[in-house]
Amino acid sequence: MNELEILGVHRNKKFSPNHIGNDDAIFSLTAKELEKLGCKVIICCEDEFLAMEHVAPKKVFTMARQKEVVSKLQVLEKNGTQVLNSAFGIENCFRTNLTNALNLNNIPVAESYIVPTSYQDDEVFDKITGKGYWIKRGDFHAIHKEDVSFAVSKAEAKEILREYALRDIPDAVISKHLIGDLVKFYGVRGTEFFFWFYPYDNNHHKYSEYQDINGDSVYYPFDALKLKDVATEAAGVVGIEIYGGDAIVGKDGQFRIIDLNDWPSFAPCRDQAAGHIASMLYQKFTNPN
Repeated sequence: MNELEILGVHRNKKFSPNHIGNDDAIFSLTAKELEKLGCKVIICCEDEFLAMEHVAPKKVFTMARQKEVVSKLQVLEKNGTQVLNSAFGIENCFRTNLTNALNLNNIPVAESYIVPTSYQDDEVFDKITGKGYWIKRGDFHAIHKEDVSFAVSKAEAKEILREYALRDIPDAVISKHLIGDLVKFYGVRGTEFFFWFYPYDNNHHKYSEYQDINGDSVYYPFDALKLKDVATEAAGVVGIEIYGGDAIVGKDGQFRIIDLNDWPSFAPCRDQAAGHIASMLYQKFTNPN
């Protein structure tokens, strides 16, 4: 039987804020697991992939996020290349796209509104009640800590929008601040793997100052199996197989998804996750139907 050749496109370091080593680790471990399954794995970075001419691999696994790379991968997909995560799913995880997709499919999420960064009216802010507002860049993932900012007032929120506009960010998502425990999760669709934990207890968060806003964990009881089901459904809605995200669990045990990402770091569980990711990829690549 011919050796299965797979191209792996690594994530550019600038798209791994505070997680460069962790992202590298899970990608490398997955590649090694694929090699154990008999695959020939060729790894390149996003810039190297863009520089390739006449590239036509049949199988690609990727953590890429650079928009030019995602577009090139989408062209390959349309021409028959299998790409996981799908480049179309990766694009669906850009914040505005993600917000629309989850809202349209009735995934329990924080109340959110999409606005142009030129927005300076009061209507949206008046709809949101509570402690404050989360302002998130809409056109992409968070690259800098300012790309996800908390505002205690309308005036502060509008100033953040003005700063986004100055950075040529076209739109933003304004979300309600939810009171409760922050829970982080990782999963691989089509496998039994699902891992969740309280990130503040493990000093695991991109930006530690968020803990001052969210507060320490209270450990409200909740249905972890339901979280797995909802998170898996959300990943299916946007079209990704390897996923992670965040949820807020309220004192009533109800939770809402506040973020969903394509192929996160799996940092606290990567040794367990890598084998499941590789097995899923191998199964998809050898049994595409």
